[in-house]
Amino acid sequence: MAAGINSSSCQVKLENGFCKENEKMTNFEKKLIQENHDEGGQAKVALPPVMRHCISHETFANAFQLEHTTEIGLKCPSGKASAFQPMYRSGSCSEIGPKTFMEDEYICVDNLHEHLGTANGFPSPGAFYGVFDGHGGVDAACFARKNILNFIMEDLHFPDGVDRAIKNAFVKADNALADAKNIDRSSGTTALTAIMLGRTMVIANAGDSRAVLGRRGRAIELSKDHKPNCTSEKLRIEKLGGVIYDGYLNGQLSVARALGDWHMKGAKGTKCPLSSEPEIQEVDLTEEDEFLIIGCDGLWDVMSSQYAVTVVRKALMMHNDPGKCSRELVREALNRNTCDNLTVVVVCFSPDPPPRIEIPKSHKRRSISAEGLDMLKGVLNDV
Repeated sequence: MAAGINSSSCQVKLENGFCKENEKMTNFEKKLIQENHDEGGQAKVALPPVMRHCISHETFANAFQLEHTTEIGLKCPSGKASAFQPMYRSGSCSEIGPKTFMEDEYICVDNLHEHLGTANGFPSPGAFYGVFDGHGGVDAACFARKNILNFIMEDLHFPDGVDRAIKNAFVKADNALADAKNIDRSSGTTALTAIMLGRTMVIANAGDSRAVLGRRGRAIELSKDHKPNCTSEKLRIEKLGGVIYDGYLNGQLSVARALGDWHMKGAKGTKCPLSSEPEIQEVDLTEEDEFLIIGCDGLWDVMSSQYAVTVVRKALMMHNDPGKCSRELVREALNRNTCDNLTVVVVCFSPDPPPRIEIPKSHKRRSISAEGLDMLKGVLNDV
């Protein structure tokens, strides 16, 4: 994600200096569709549709669009207490893509106790992950990667008030960027973090990176893309005196929330159109939950949440390697002509691959009424 560059120009592939639309279905998609259907054309895996919370002004030709109604922040899908004990393991991939500079950063900590070198009294197992999409240089993203976890752990509300500790940490990181003498005030970054304490997962997001939970093949979006054109963000921005030009906050930035960017903010402690406050989602994981995908917008600009979950689940069933899954998502995004840096982290909750989902065949016989048959005949005769 870059400031001051209209990303709508990046929907298509550049060829000889001009844009050429990529409207055809890729071989990867065709293969995925064929392998998930039997000889009779029946789907082997249930793929319900996904609904985006916030759709930006960019549109993409996507021949493999899978949409479903997305659930948000569910504590427990069954409504019952779960004895599920997760084991966290992750893999990541980060590529510069077609851009001149790499401004993404990320962090993966599969074992918080081991990483911190102390018991600290918080639930086990513990893990921490984050992606940071920088703009105006990589300085702000690099600072956030190095410090955000320590800011969370050092907060007085941690671990009893995790939500409050995370929000305080984001504010502290934002203020630290304002005070840093060696960081350009025009440098900024989005920030998306995921902290796991026992089987509780807390997602915090400020910006347009995204966290998607894979639940038995379904995509559950756990964050909202903070684009200036989103209704809620637009109302907040305009209420605070900001304006939106062609999808850009004050004509400069394509996100509505970020750390840093102090050339666009007022004095510390005052509210401004560009917010550093994260939105929080908390989920109690169960055996239905299989993995988490977090990625910068370079991935989601060209891929739906459901498609990414389908790709990762199928790949895990084949090789059970989250690192390879991350690389496959990055490779597919590059094939779809993304115009941004690419950073993806896949976190699995079990040492085992996802089980195959069997869809029972329907034994119901379907028929048409005599009235319906007469109506059909009439329609065909009129053709």
